[in-house]
Amino acid sequence: MGCGVTKSNQYHKHPGKAVTTIRAAVLIQQWYRQYVARTEMRRRYTWHIFQSVEYSGEQAQIKLYNFLGYLMDNFTPSSNERNLISHIFRENEVCRDAEWERYFCYKNIEVPEIYSGPHLTFPLTVEQAVGLVEAFRNKKQLHSRYVLQLLLETWKLLRMLPNINRISTCHSKEITICGDLHGQLEDLLLIFYKNGMPSLERPYVFNGDFVDRGKDSIEILLILFSFLLVYPSDVYLNRGNHEDHIVNLRYGFTKEVLTKYKMHGKRILKLLQKIFSWLPLATVIDQKVLILHGGISDTTDLSIIARVDRHNYISALRPPKKRHQSLAGISIDSDMDEDVWSTSRILERRASLTYPKPLGARNHFHNRSLQDFSDRLKAKGVVDLEIKRKHSIFNTQTSNPEKEALGTSIESVNSDNNKEEWKQILDLLWSDPMTQDGCMPNEVRGGGCYWGPDVTEDFLNRHNLQLLIRSHECKQDGYEFCHNRKVLTLFSASNYYDVGSNRGAYVKLGPDLVPYLVQYQASSMTRELTVRQSVGRTERSALKVLREQLFAHKSDLICAFKTFDSENTGLVSLNNWATAVESVMNLNLPWRMLCSQLFKNNDGMIDYNEWFNELAIKGASADHIDQSLLETLYRHRSTLETIFRIVDTDNSGFISMEDFRQTWKLLSVYLKMEITDEAISDLAVAIDTNHDGSIDIDEFMEAFRLTDKKSRLERGRSMFMGTASDLTKLEGDPNI
Repeated sequence: MGCGVTKSNQYHKHPGKAVTTIRAAVLIQQWYRQYVARTEMRRRYTWHIFQSVEYSGEQAQIKLYNFLGYLMDNFTPSSNERNLISHIFRENEVCRDAEWERYFCYKNIEVPEIYSGPHLTFPLTVEQAVGLVEAFRNKKQLHSRYVLQLLLETWKLLRMLPNINRISTCHSKEITICGDLHGQLEDLLLIFYKNGMPSLERPYVFNGDFVDRGKDSIEILLILFSFLLVYPSDVYLNRGNHEDHIVNLRYGFTKEVLTKYKMHGKRILKLLQKIFSWLPLATVIDQKVLILHGGISDTTDLSIIARVDRHNYISALRPPKKRHQSLAGISIDSDMDEDVWSTSRILERRASLTYPKPLGARNHFHNRSLQDFSDRLKAKGVVDLEIKRKHSIFNTQTSNPEKEALGTSIESVNSDNNKEEWKQILDLLWSDPMTQDGCMPNEVRGGGCYWGPDVTEDFLNRHNLQLLIRSHECKQDGYEFCHNRKVLTLFSASNYYDVGSNRGAYVKLGPDLVPYLVQYQASSMTRELTVRQSVGRTERSALKVLREQLFAHKSDLICAFKTFDSENTGLVSLNNWATAVESVMNLNLPWRMLCSQLFKNNDGMIDYNEWFNELAIKGASADHIDQSLLETLYRHRSTLETIFRIVDTDNSGFISMEDFRQTWKLLSVYLKMEITDEAISDLAVAIDTNHDGSIDIDEFMEAFRLTDKKSRLERGRSMFMGTASDLTKLEGDPNI
């Protein structure tokens, strides 16, 4: 008390000093609160930019796949356009498992003496699995012989597993659950360092999305599969929406495998298609905690999910392939004879698809171009026409015994049960939670649904569960609880959008089933940055992405600006600029606050032409190419590259000039726009610098990309493929 009296006496002696001190403290507090608020606002809009771009890409991928599937339904086998894309829908060329195993045989692949990577023998041992981790940590590559052998053993094991794994904490003290890894090996190695490698005492559940976007997807798969083989009762893998060969075409995994395994990459990818389709769909811990990748809907039923033939869903983006039973008992894939077996394929397409006008007589189909099918009319006439035509072919080409053997199969394919099962899996892999009650289609991603707290409550009560753990969404802290803490989103890929953008996390569950969360960031660089530096770094990367999106919509934006610029001065007010941009972009961003970082502001007026002139499509030979075509190329760059990968049937990385033209025709119909042959030819000539008559896909995509003359961030990789080592090179750049 003596100290208190003395301090009080001092303030009474110097009242002016006390007032000044209090005012200073209040000012510091106000400044700090403003700083925290501004920092949080920057974090939020940075996050919103990244997520908007990510989800729009997923939506575009689903739309493209539906469009290509629609072409498969309506083009005859003789059409050139159909031949370009048909191979991605042929998922069961060989029917029996024994024949598949012969196709994937590794015994004729020799391992050279100079090979310095890890060697595997089977059955696999713990030491070999740990050695594989260390080899990949040291940037070594596993030989393709061992890759095929490991994948083949994994495929055999997965075929024996149920759709829903059920495990218990009574056999171990804790079970560790990991979310999305997305090819980021650094995160998996850090998890093993902090938590220990899988073992009998340390079981793991990995909740899907092992691949895509990161650069080490195949290494992550091989590590997880090796521990699965060693500890089949202690390592559990759920399927994610990226364990899908169609999604892999867009997001990098297909390209990664073909780059690392040039000679046997195609066989590896085909075997991975089979493996992905056999991955279990969910895991239940102690009958109380459900772990699945995406989420649920108001129709999700675990009893239905438990009995579906999951391996029929090579891609979860479309209903399962029709399989028919012949007299010999051999399963025949529908693509083997398109005219006979595609009777009802149109009916299986998602309801969101659009249909063109009736196609006319069969003998005229091969003369029809893609442009002839760009207009859309009602579906009923097309469906009736196609079914009648297919049935007539079926009747003339098939004998009576064959008709009797196949009739039941055709009818069963169209049953409501098949559609319901497909919807169950689609919702399981693609859905996201929302704050409001109800259930609605997930139009942001283009697949699955949004479900609310009431749906969660009803689902948990019906199945006697207490917690749902899911992944699928990147969270800034690596995890997030919602729906009264009954849904936990878990994301294990740190620095996902950019270095410092988010933490990763994993969760440990003991017998009490109380989640114990562990957060981390894999890059040592992020641990050396202050909060301000980390936010600033991520913000710069997000603004670069936003500039790219704005430029990709240049024509639409200029039209919107001109509605406020009646005198054509090239200037608009800040309010009008923000209104125009939001009307075009629909990103719900604080455009007024972002304005100063995107444009020069002259006395409250914005010169929109000046900024657009500072952006350009990179490429020395692009001057004579139609500018609207370049803008289309940039806006749909990922979609175009996906089509290129589909057209490149031999996975060589090259396509012919004719295939290049057909690719652009596919894109033009998909976008419902006119692209002239002359414009396509100019583009082909500009990129074929060596005049060998073929197009290098990677060189083409690199030649036409956006460069911002104000920023040198373009030297980094794309936001979904960036790594710490890439971005470290930019640290010393005085312009950043």
